[in-house]
Amino acid sequence: MNKVEDPPRILIVDDNRAIHDDFRKILLNPEADAGLQELDAAIFSDAGAASNLLIELRVDSAYQGRGALTLVQQSIQDCRPYSVAFIDMRMPPGWNGLETIERLWAVDPKLQMVICSAYSDNDWTNVFDRLGRSDKLLVLKKPFDVVEVVQCAHALTAKWRNERALREQLDSLEQDVSERTRSLETANKQLRHLATHDALTSLPNRILLDDRMSQCIEQAKRVGEGFAVCVLDLDRFKHVNDSLGHRAGDELLKQVARRLQSVVRGADTVARIGGDEFVMILGQARSPEDAERVGSKIIEEMREPVRIGELDVHIAASIGVAFYPGDGTTVETLYAHADAAMYCAKQRGGSAVECYSSSMNLATENRVRYEADLHRALVLQQFELHYQPKVSALTKQMHSVEALIRWRHPVHGLVPPDQFIPLAEESGLIVSIGEWVLREACRQVRAWQDLGLAAMRVAVNVSALQFRRLDLVETVGRALNDAGVDARYLEIELTETALMTHPEESVEILERLSRMGVIVSVDDFGTGYSSMSYLRRFPIDKLKIDRSFISHLMTSADDASIVRAIISLAHGLRLKVVAEGVETAEQVACLQKLGCDQFQGFYFGRPVTAAAFEELMRGAGDAGSAWTENEADRTQSRLAILRPAAAGK
Repeated sequence: MNKVEDPPRILIVDDNRAIHDDFRKILLNPEADAGLQELDAAIFSDAGAASNLLIELRVDSAYQGRGALTLVQQSIQDCRPYSVAFIDMRMPPGWNGLETIERLWAVDPKLQMVICSAYSDNDWTNVFDRLGRSDKLLVLKKPFDVVEVVQCAHALTAKWRNERALREQLDSLEQDVSERTRSLETANKQLRHLATHDALTSLPNRILLDDRMSQCIEQAKRVGEGFAVCVLDLDRFKHVNDSLGHRAGDELLKQVARRLQSVVRGADTVARIGGDEFVMILGQARSPEDAERVGSKIIEEMREPVRIGELDVHIAASIGVAFYPGDGTTVETLYAHADAAMYCAKQRGGSAVECYSSSMNLATENRVRYEADLHRALVLQQFELHYQPKVSALTKQMHSVEALIRWRHPVHGLVPPDQFIPLAEESGLIVSIGEWVLREACRQVRAWQDLGLAAMRVAVNVSALQFRRLDLVETVGRALNDAGVDARYLEIELTETALMTHPEESVEILERLSRMGVIVSVDDFGTGYSSMSYLRRFPIDKLKIDRSFISHLMTSADDASIVRAIISLAHGLRLKVVAEGVETAEQVACLQKLGCDQFQGFYFGRPVTAAAFEELMRGAGDAGSAWTENEADRTQSRLAILRPAAAGK
C-alpha cells in the first residue's frame, strides 16, 4: 500500500494577524475568489484546467521571526519541512525580515523565501547582497495581487517538490552506487584472496607462497642470513579419504592447517599447495637443528588424534627440509629439494623429519621415472596375473583362486604390487589397471574351461576408487560377456574401508553385483571401521580375515580372540570365512578347530603364473571339481536376493 504524502507546508511570517487570514483565504480556498476564476477562464480554454493544477497546501503562521525559527526547526526534526515562507520585512519589535531569513536559512537552506513589503525604503540589490543568494528568493509587494500570491505559492511549491524528488533520486542513486562500489570492492577483495589463498584452509596457496619465498630470498641476500623451507605430507591420508569420505578428509586438512599455524611463529608462512601437502617458510631457522626442532614439534602435535564425527582419526606426517642458501638459491630449487627430503622421510617409514642431502635427488628422479614407466606399462602389456589357490578347510582341495597382479618391468624385473599400487592410486591409473585385471582374469577362466580343466572361480581385487565409479557393475558385466564366462565363476574382493566410505551407496552396488551372480568378499576384515548394522545389510558372501591377525594367531591371545570372534560373527550372519596368510600346519589346525571355511597362503601354494597354475590344476585332476557350488555353499545374503525371483516362478 502506497503511503499518502502530506500536503506541502507554507509558512506565513507577519506581525499583522489579519494578513494571515488573507493568506489562508487565498491559498486554501482559491476557487472562492471570483476574480481568480475569471482569470483562469481567460487564460485556459478549459476553465477547470488551472484549478486541476493547483496544489493542496497546508498553511502555518508565525507572528515574529523567533516563532518562525521554532516552527522551521520543528519541521526539520519531524522530517516535514516547509516549501515556501512568506515573510514580512518589518515585524517590530523582533527580527526584521532579512534577519529572519538569514536565521531560517541557517536551519533549512532549501526553504524558498518570498519577501512581503509595502515599503520601498530597501534597495533590493543590497538585500540580495546581504543574503548572498537569490535562487530561492522572490519579492512580493503589498498590497498583494491574489493571482501573484497563488502563483508564487504553487509555482515555488512545485519547484520545491521537483527539487526534492530529484535530490531523493540522486541520493538513492548515490546510495546504490556506493553499495555497488562496496560490493565490488568486497568481491575484488575476495577474488584477490581466492587468487592467493587455498579455498579449503584459507592458507596461502602456491602463488602467494612463491611470492613470499622470493621476498625471503631477497631479504636473506641483504642481511646475509638463511632460512628453511619445509614440505609436509600427511602419511596414509588417502586411507582416510577412502574409508571416511572426502568430507572427512577435508575436515582433517582444516584441522591440520590449524595445528601447523599453532606451532610456527606468526611471522612464518604456512601454505597448502594441493592435496595433503603443506609448505612452511621458517624465517628464523638458521641451522638444521632449528628446523628439526620445529619439525619435531609438528610431528608431536600430529600424534594427537583428530576427532571427525564420532571417530578419533590418528594421523602422522613426513617433513622434508631445505635451507637457503646451502640447498638452493631459487624458489624452484628450494622447493624441489625440500620435496625430495620429504619423500625420503616417507620412504623411511614416515612420521619423521629429514634434511636435504644431494643423494636424495636420485631417489626423486627415480620416483618420477617410475611413475612414467607405470603409465607405459599398460600400453606395453607389461602387467601379468599370478594365481594363488584357495583351499577348502573340509576337503583340503582347491576351492577357488585369487588373481594377483605383477609388473614385469624391463629393468627392475618382476615388481610386486605393494611397490607400484600406491603410486597407481595416487596417479589415478588404478582404475585402468583394475579394469585390465578384471578382463584378464575372466579371459583366463574361459581359457581354462576351454582346455577342459575343472571350472575354477577366480577372485579379483577391486580398489576403493574403482568401486566408487558409477560404471563398475557395467564394467564387470562387459568383462564376463566378452570372455563368455558365467558370473558365478567371478568373485569380487573389496576392502572393508572401501565399503564403509559411503555405505548406503555400497549396499546398492553390492546388490546389483549379487543379482548378476557374482560372489562378493570383504578383504582385510578387522582393519577398518565396519558398523555391524551395515555389515548385516551388505549383500556379501565371505569375510577374509586379514593376514596380520593370522600371523600372530599362535603367539597372541588377543589376535586368537579376534579371529575367533570374526568367525563366530560371520557364521552368525551365514557368511563364509577365508583366512589369508596361512603359512604353517599349526595355523591350519587352529583355524580348522575355530571353524574357518577356507584357507589361502604359502602353506598351500604361492602365487604362480597362469601356465604354472594350469599344470597345478592338471595335477589335481577331477579333485578340483569338488568345490562346485551347491545350496550349502551359498550365503544368507545371496539367497535373500535370489529368493524373491525363485518365489515368483
